[in-house]
Amino acid sequence: MTAGTLIVIAKEPLPGRVKTRLQTEFTAAEAAALARASLIDTLTTVASASASRRVVVLEGEPGAWLPGGFEVVAQRGGGLDERLAFAFADVFDGTPMLLVGMDTPQLPAELLGFHWPGYDAVLGLTEDGGYWCLGLREPDRRALLGVPMSTSHTGRDQLRRLLDLGLRVLLLPTLRDMDTPEDAAAIAAAYPGLRMSRLFRRLQHSAHPGLLFERALDGTARVVATGIDGRTVPSLSELERWQSPADEVDRLALSRCEGPVLDIGCGPGRIVTALAEQGIPALGVDVSPQAVSLTTSRGAAALRRPVQERLPGEGRWGSVVLMDGNIGIGGDPADLLRRCAELVRPNGLVLVEVGPDDDLDDPTPLILRTTSGRRSTPLPWARVGAHALLRHARTAHLHPTEDWRTPHRAFLTLRRTA
Repeated sequence: MTAGTLIVIAKEPLPGRVKTRLQTEFTAAEAAALARASLIDTLTTVASASASRRVVVLEGEPGAWLPGGFEVVAQRGGGLDERLAFAFADVFDGTPMLLVGMDTPQLPAELLGFHWPGYDAVLGLTEDGGYWCLGLREPDRRALLGVPMSTSHTGRDQLRRLLDLGLRVLLLPTLRDMDTPEDAAAIAAAYPGLRMSRLFRRLQHSAHPGLLFERALDGTARVVATGIDGRTVPSLSELERWQSPADEVDRLALSRCEGPVLDIGCGPGRIVTALAEQGIPALGVDVSPQAVSLTTSRGAAALRRPVQERLPGEGRWGSVVLMDGNIGIGGDPADLLRRCAELVRPNGLVLVEVGPDDDLDDPTPLILRTTSGRRSTPLPWARVGAHALLRHARTAHLHPTEDWRTPHRAFLTLRRTA
C-alpha cells in the first residue's frame, strides 16, 4: 500500500449550513441533500484510492454518510486558511498528505496518489479560480495562513505562496467545483453515474412552483412559464412588467374599480400600489412571501393567504381584481369566480383580465422553468378568453357589464347579482 494520508475536509451536510449558493434554485434541504450526495461520492472515491490512512476533518458530527475506514478529526481554527493549516498539522504522521474538499464529486481516484518524484507539493485548481486539492509532504503553516480564500484568485494566490516558499509544485488537472446550479447541472451531465448526478436529475424536474416563483421575484433566477408542451406563455412570464409601476393600460383598467379593492394574486404589488396612490383603499393577497414582502416594501397593504381561505371584509369589497391572467389561479375559473362573488358586496364589481383570443379555453397546467434547466411540478392553471369567462360567470351569478381591450390585452367587468 502507498504510504500517505488522504484528507477530506468537510462540513456536516445540514440545511442552511452547506451549499448556500445552490439555494438560488433549490431549497436549503435540497441543497444539503446535494451536498451530502457529493460528499458520499467523494468519500467513495477516496476509499478506493491507494493510501495508508484516510481522514475526514469535519465541522459538525459524522452521520450515516460516513463509510468505514475513515478516521474523524474535528476542524479547528477560524478562517478557512487556518482550518486547512490545522488539518495538515493535526493529521500528519510523517508521510505525505493530500487534502480534497467535498465539492468535486467527479474527481477520479487516479489523481489521488502520492507519487510526486521531484516535487514538494501538489495543487489542483478549479475552474472558478479556487482549488480542489492541496498536497504537502509535511505541514507548514506558512503555506496557508493569510492566503485569501473563496475568491476568484484563491488558486493563483495559493500557488504563488507555495512557490514563494521555494516549493516545487506539481499541478494536477483543473476540475469544476459544484457551487452553483449551473455547476451542478454541468457535472451531472458529464458524470451521470454519480450519486449527486442521480439526485440532481430527480430534483431538476420536481421543483415546487412556489419555490421557483420566489426565486424569480427575488431576482436570483430567471423563470418562464410554459405549457406542458414546453412552449413559453408570454403573458405569464412578464415578471419585469409586473415589477414595474402600473402602466397606462393598468391605470385605465383600475379606473373602473370601486373601493375598497381586493387584488387577488397581487405579485410584486404594482396594482395595489397604483390604487393606493389614487387614494383608493386596497389590499393585495398572494401565497408568495416574497410577493407580499415586495408589495409592503412599496408602502401598500398585502396579506399572505390563499384566496380560498377566510379573508378580511368578506362580502364587503367594492371590487375584486384578477389581473395578469390570475383568473387561472387554481385551474378552475368557475370556482374562482364563485369565490369572488362571495367576496364582493351586493352589486360589487369583479374586474378580470382575460386572454386576447376570445376563444381561448385551456385548462392544462403550467410548468415553471429556469434558464439553468430546472422545472417545476405542474402548476394548476387555466387560460381563458372572453367566451369561456362569460360561461363561467353565469355559474357564479356574475353579470357582464363591460368588455374592452387594447391591442394586446383584454378585460371584462362583472357585477354580482342576487
